[in-house]
Amino acid sequence: MASASLWTWPETQVEPLGGSPDITGFKVVANDGEIGKIDSASWETDRAHIVVDTGPWIFGRMSLIPARAVRVIDRETETVQVDLTKDEIKSAPEYRGTGYDAYADDAAIYYGGLGRYWV
Repeated sequence: MASASLWTWPETQVEPLGGSPDITGFKVVANDGEIGKIDSASWETDRAHIVVDTGPWIFGRMSLIPARAVRVIDRETETVQVDLTKDEIKSAPEYRGTGYDAYADDAAIYYGGLGRYWV
């Protein structure tokens, strides 16, 4: 079963934004540079995540990233910073639009294995 902590927004991100803002289309920046744009976001309790369209960077691949990996959401610049590298996102299981339930366990194993403090 997926770890709920992975799928929970850091309070520092949700409170200043006033709940569940529409961040679709925001630019996503990894630790080592821009990786794409947000295709969708979920604010659902214990299932929160963003889906990133990496565009041409990895040939239109979609990646589901747990909310806990998000460091900063900046409404002014429409940018979301994640605590992952481009290679970590590229190596994650590919999200094929099958929904959270079909993907959560594989993603939790992958992202949990990265050894980040937020896991």
